[in-house]
Amino acid sequence: MSTPFPFTAVVGQDDLRLALLLNAVSPAVGGVLVRGEKGTAKSTAVRALSALLPAVDVVAGCRFSCDPDSPDPSCPDGPHEPGAFETRPARMVELPVGASEDRLVGALDIERALAEGVKAFEPGLLADAHRGILYVDEVNLLHDHLVDLLLDAAAMGASYVEREGVSVRHAARFLLVGTMNPEEGELRPQLLDRFGLTVEVAASREPDQRVEVVRRRLAYDDDPAGFAARWADEEAALRARIAAARELLPRVRLGDAALRQIAATSAAFEVDGMRADIVMARTATALAAWAGRTDVLAEDVRQAALLALPHRRRRNPFDAPGLDEDKLDETLQEYAGPEDDDDPDPDPDPDPGPGTDGPGGGGGQPEPEDGGGQGGESAARPEQDRKDEQGGEPQPSGAGAGEQAAVGAAEPFRTKVLSVPGLGEGAAGRRSRARTEHGRTTGARRPRGTLTKLHLAATVRAAAPHQRARGRSGPGLVVRRDDLRQATREGREGNLVLFVVDASGSMAARQRMSAVKGAVLSLLLDAYQRRDKVGLVTFRGSSAEVALPPTSSVDAAAVRLRSLPTGGRTPLAAGLLRAHEVLRVERLRDPARRPLLVVVTDGRATGGPEPVALAERAARLLAADQVASVVVDCESGPVRLGLAGRLAGELGGTPVTLDELRADSIAGLVRDVQGTSRRAA
Repeated sequence: MSTPFPFTAVVGQDDLRLALLLNAVSPAVGGVLVRGEKGTAKSTAVRALSALLPAVDVVAGCRFSCDPDSPDPSCPDGPHEPGAFETRPARMVELPVGASEDRLVGALDIERALAEGVKAFEPGLLADAHRGILYVDEVNLLHDHLVDLLLDAAAMGASYVEREGVSVRHAARFLLVGTMNPEEGELRPQLLDRFGLTVEVAASREPDQRVEVVRRRLAYDDDPAGFAARWADEEAALRARIAAARELLPRVRLGDAALRQIAATSAAFEVDGMRADIVMARTATALAAWAGRTDVLAEDVRQAALLALPHRRRRNPFDAPGLDEDKLDETLQEYAGPEDDDDPDPDPDPDPGPGTDGPGGGGGQPEPEDGGGQGGESAARPEQDRKDEQGGEPQPSGAGAGEQAAVGAAEPFRTKVLSVPGLGEGAAGRRSRARTEHGRTTGARRPRGTLTKLHLAATVRAAAPHQRARGRSGPGLVVRRDDLRQATREGREGNLVLFVVDASGSMAARQRMSAVKGAVLSLLLDAYQRRDKVGLVTFRGSSAEVALPPTSSVDAAAVRLRSLPTGGRTPLAAGLLRAHEVLRVERLRDPARRPLLVVVTDGRATGGPEPVALAERAARLLAADQVASVVVDCESGPVRLGLAGRLAGELGGTPVTLDELRADSIAGLVRDVQGTSRRAA
């Protein structure tokens, strides 16, 4: 077994370490979600935590880690008689992103269950994690059906395995710890709310601290055991402090004043539901125990809010997580208890103590940039003095000729559903029809490999004709492996939605471009909800560029879109050719994920010889690859040329105006994007 990196040797990351330690003191806090860029010791710190947890007593021989003092009455290995037990270290179980459902929850032997009525159950990772840590690296990339299973287990403290009327239940109470890189996509709100605390981590920009990180890592890689031995005393001291805090925790008093501050803070930040209040209460209590106190103070409530509220305030994926610390301090001061009123000079910005500085301290709002505080001429000159002579609009510094500053997007709206025709086999999602592991049953087939979804009726039909030849004499059905049938199911898949956005001068009217950006943001929000990958290609001037390669992070696409400037000619052909190249590469990387091309333009093509003919040839190239497409027609005004409609015809796709894109009174209907040829179902 490899030697883990010592927890106490992790440099910096105070918020991350504090959040993990609070969960070690009080597992009822509800786990930790660690958000941050790659290479910031997220996984290292989580793996090091397991070595600090107290050992657990388990029933000897029980595969489900039952507590000998209160064994689970429904344990599949039970019932347990009082007797032998064993003590072992707390486990840390890692859930791989590509794990199967059976690996997570366990699997029943369907053949024995049907033929013998025996519940032969092989435990999964949820059973292994009971009374320990369940660690999910890249939790935002976890498949939806696994997320649903995690939600159920985390909410009920138990795992249920159902297979055609045969069921097994076992306890599954664990500390859920997840790490993620927000650039790769956001979490579903339901799972996000299940994490008690969240922290934002980032690499230090201090050279001395970065030097120390490298020095310790190199020393550990050269001699893991020797490096761990040098930190053994610090690890032992921290382990003892955790044990002492756990012992003190039941005696910590959460007074009415602290409860009022918790409730007022959740209400002030308009947090949905009551889970935030409960988590804050448990976190504040753990903070007091960690500090060796039996009373919860206002500083504990403040720190608890910084850890428990930021991820619960997001209303959509475009909202930045964070908490206004000035507003937090005002709320805490307003609802301070009588014991706090005697302070003649309260500190409006109290020192939150260790673990609150840096990016993980709750994501306070950054200070606006002011040009270094020097009050330079460019910063001080009023905006209206920098208007250009032609249109009277402010001209940003550094903007090239013919280029206009980026404009804000209009308010997003709910869009009609656009889907790819035919039946796919891509990653599970919520957009287009597909053969999936989950959904409505449409038929049966012989299993390829391990049986996961039994089609009971088809299995019985396959076994019935052979009962006499197999010597059946009793009421039971004689079932062989060849009789088993896998259920085929139809659900929904996620697609690759590639946006090709016209940012040329013909789109540059501010009100018009604002509406266009609002429409694209609306489609991005729809893509987030339907679990799609997204990409962004823009074209203007003389070329096209990939503003965002295909990714699961619609938030990154929204950021690129908001900062998109406009102006110049309309190289429509270049935009379509660049989209064709992006789709070609993605088809090699993920052939099962079907693309949906969304071209946002008024259809005008300028620049170079025969720009319209070039654009039509590029469109026919995409049509030949059977790329499902939709053209969002941005043309406005009383005189319309209908060029976007002609482009849609060349693509073999569907034209839709900005007004038609909005979901109307029949919003439940799905509008299929027409392809040049329908794929067979």
